[in-house]
Amino acid sequence: MLPITLACAGAAALLNLWLGVRIIRIRFRDQVSIGDGGNPALAARMRAHLNFAEYTPIVLILIGLIELARGSSEWLAAAGALYVAGRIAHAIGMDGPMRARQFGTMVTLTLTGVLGLAALYLALAPAPARPIGPPAPAIGQG
Repeated sequence: MLPITLACAGAAALLNLWLGVRIIRIRFRDQVSIGDGGNPALAARMRAHLNFAEYTPIVLILIGLIELARGSSEWLAAAGALYVAGRIAHAIGMDGPMRARQFGTMVTLTLTGVLGLAALYLALAPAPARPIGPPAPAIGQG
């Protein structure tokens, strides 16, 4: 089981739902069925949703592969929680407070880079030496 990946994926699913609902509310209010209808608030929310959809798959894949390779860890859980918080801040920032959007962007870019580097390190680091041949019998057997 990959508990950090499961938690991050669950949080991402709920965040994706929230981002979609924010778009739907403006669509109903302003009666825009396709595109953004020239509405800047709708365009901003659509971009926030699409930006989430662009980054989240690779971040979840990296978290899952790192957890699979090294097991659960506090730093990986913190990275996942920080990613979700950053994406929430980014979405809120698209509606107004520029600092929230900047924070979300920096968190996303930084974590994508850190997780990518961690994955490369795990893939390219020398593996621990393994004995050649069948495993030795346990003490008292054989």
